[in-house]
Amino acid sequence: MKDIILKAENISKQYRLGEVGTGTLSHDLNRWWHKIRGKENPYLKIGDTNDRSRKGTSDYVWALQDINFEVQRGEVLGIIGKNGAGKSTLLKILSKVTAPTTGSIKSRGRIASLLEVGTGFNGEMTGRENVYLNGAILGMTKKEITSKLDEIIEFSGCERYIDTPVKRYSSGMTVRLAFAVAAFLEPEILVVDEVLAVGDAEFQKKAIGKMQDISKGQGRTVLFVSHNMSAVKQLCTRGIVLEHGLIKFEGNIHEALDVYNVNLDALVTEVKWSIDKAPGNLNAKVTSAKLISKNQRFLIENEIGIEIEYLNLVENQRINCSISIFDDQNNYVMASPNLERSFLEEGKYRSVCVIPENFLNKGKYYFTVILVGNNFEIIAQLDKILSIDLDEEGIHRKDYFGYWGGIVRPYLKWRNDKIEL
Repeated sequence: MKDIILKAENISKQYRLGEVGTGTLSHDLNRWWHKIRGKENPYLKIGDTNDRSRKGTSDYVWALQDINFEVQRGEVLGIIGKNGAGKSTLLKILSKVTAPTTGSIKSRGRIASLLEVGTGFNGEMTGRENVYLNGAILGMTKKEITSKLDEIIEFSGCERYIDTPVKRYSSGMTVRLAFAVAAFLEPEILVVDEVLAVGDAEFQKKAIGKMQDISKGQGRTVLFVSHNMSAVKQLCTRGIVLEHGLIKFEGNIHEALDVYNVNLDALVTEVKWSIDKAPGNLNAKVTSAKLISKNQRFLIENEIGIEIEYLNLVENQRINCSISIFDDQNNYVMASPNLERSFLEEGKYRSVCVIPENFLNKGKYYFTVILVGNNFEIIAQLDKILSIDLDEEGIHRKDYFGYWGGIVRPYLKWRNDKIEL
């Protein structure tokens, strides 16, 4: 018998676009008139698919549509997909932060959610007080919380600041404490969104290890959303791939990652976000990322620039950008951080990384963009957000037209010397 701990049945979520999010008075009256006559909501019959790349014809959009799945006890489910696929909306519904337009969620046991930095925290209260507050929300007694308090503080690494108001914490400290609370207060279901990307590499490693302990050692269930595919592959046992608010694939995590990578085949050389939707946190946000080349022809013989624009929202913050490059076999080709970490005033900035001509070989490449803040905490990690299919003119081949292998293909200098016999 399957031990089902969470079940989603026909989950759909509809939003109204524009300034008014909940609809107009005329729409509300129309819904009410249909309801008292025992008829279906008329606005469920309209609405565009959640595809940001196309201009729609309706004021309504389906963020999620007819989502059905089951999660067994002790399972780690990875929910992956492009930005705007509906992942965070689904987690908010599962966490009961927002209600579905149609469908229902059935769960057994406590659900602890980590959806945004500081979720459920009161900024005026100290870290210690927030631990007790969150425990009470989860239905735990003061005695139960106290028994876990030392472990929570030690794991978070915030012992020195535990009696300081949370509003004075950095985003990295806040997410450390929030994750420790969510993990150690023993919920039956732990829901984690991309928020872990705010922490530094050491904390991310600790968090993934803790989630593995929760699922394997304690038999608890984890729902994990991330753009960090290596973390998803390491942690998850099963995956769901979302696309335009629909489930494109559900099954083994390795097959799910293959499906996700196939979705990347549509080449993207530029992405932009409005400020309210830009990835990042309260300290900084990425507003655009772009690949540039001479006449926008991506050739081996041309320089390639990766142009990243971002907003610094905190005075005197040290920010730098980093890129990672992968080939179409998911081989990690290289990484290049900008190690110039000067203190920045509030404002908008642009960083450009230049790949020299005659460096990469022919083929498809995917670019991950990372924005790093104070103490090297990751503010935003945009996995494989840009992509190109690199070609060549062949000006260095001379009369050779055969296979030229390797991931990198620099045009190195050779010297021919005559040796006396």
